[in-house]
Amino acid sequence: MKQKLTLRYRPENSSDCVFTILLLIALSMLVFGLISSPPKEIAWGLVEILTQPDGLITDYIGLACMGAAFCNAGMVMAASALLLRFLKLPFAGMSVSCCFLMGGFALFGKNLVNVLPILLGVWVYALYRRERFARYVYIALFGTTLSPIVTEMGLMAQGWAFFPRTLFPVLIGAVIGFVLPAIAAYTMRLHQGYNLYNVGFAAGLVGLTLVSLLRSFGNDFRARLVWSRGNDLRLSLYLAALFGAMILAGWLYNGRSFRGMAHLIRHSGRSIADFIVMDGLPVTLINMGVVGLFATGYVLAVGGDLNGPTIGGILTIAGFGAFGKHMRNIIWVMLGVVISSYCTVWNLSDPSVLLAALFSTGLAPIAGHFGPFWGVAAGALHSSVVLNVGVLYGGLNLYNNGFSAGLVCIVLLPLIQALRREKEDE
Repeated sequence: MKQKLTLRYRPENSSDCVFTILLLIALSMLVFGLISSPPKEIAWGLVEILTQPDGLITDYIGLACMGAAFCNAGMVMAASALLLRFLKLPFAGMSVSCCFLMGGFALFGKNLVNVLPILLGVWVYALYRRERFARYVYIALFGTTLSPIVTEMGLMAQGWAFFPRTLFPVLIGAVIGFVLPAIAAYTMRLHQGYNLYNVGFAAGLVGLTLVSLLRSFGNDFRARLVWSRGNDLRLSLYLAALFGAMILAGWLYNGRSFRGMAHLIRHSGRSIADFIVMDGLPVTLINMGVVGLFATGYVLAVGGDLNGPTIGGILTIAGFGAFGKHMRNIIWVMLGVVISSYCTVWNLSDPSVLLAALFSTGLAPIAGHFGPFWGVAAGALHSSVVLNVGVLYGGLNLYNNGFSAGLVCIVLLPLIQALRREKEDE
């Protein structure tokens, strides 16, 4: 008789399971990268990634090659997971969202060199506060959104003597990391947990201030566009295999069922919404796979390109599928972006609009808490704001959408709450 394949999930081992899954996904990126390009091309590509400007939008697949981009992403994601493990933090929804985001953005802006000064700055802040670095490590990792500034400062210092040329970008990155924790704590109160990309909002304020200061001394920073095309088939197969494996693993660990999904999608997603803690790892894996496949399908359906930036957006959605996002709250925000495109001069397949649709899901808690109408309104407003704020910091804040989402929350939340209060008083 045939025996059914069953996997036993033990909640007490959840942290170890999550850590293993993150390493396996990072390994899959490395393997995919190694089979996508010849070794010499990968080595050359990694040098390009480390030495070239990488502000928005710099697709590492277009800048270097697919192999180098995915090897960089795999190494950054693995290093992030290993850092959390070294600090003995439990692995749950925040860990997953953070590591997925680090891996995704390592396809278009982050690498193992330009993230280090910002991590150093947060570590110094923890020392100053006489607290454990573990308390601030998530802010440190999310704060690497400003890592293109580190690269830009290194390029600006070319021609200097070796010591100041090396010290200058490290010092600027360390200052960024030092001020971020305090600002991130404050911005959380502004949007009340309705912006899942809180550090992106805080980093946008820091980046705006720093770039303004640098421009006052005659420096100029311009957004760029490196955007690869023609790799949809290969990349869609990789993503389908990745997200399909998540759904299958979750289904098997969940007793060969989708039981629990109905409960998970009832959550509004407002921070802190850790699905692994609230609903368990198996159901969370299913949810991550579902939203990942949906995001991939969206890009292909609107005629967009699968490349470094769009896969970064897709992986971010999947990662936050463990920390606030599900189909019931992301679809309305994305619909708002789609509707707004028919009323404006933007096309859904334009690079910036494509990324706006994917990253607008940072506002998913608005739809989850206040309903579809306000979710659509948030998405529509976000799509216009995000396409106009990047110039403020020269594209050097990778979480441009996180900053925009924070601004949308500041404008929209008081309006929603006022109108709802008036309606309740009638």
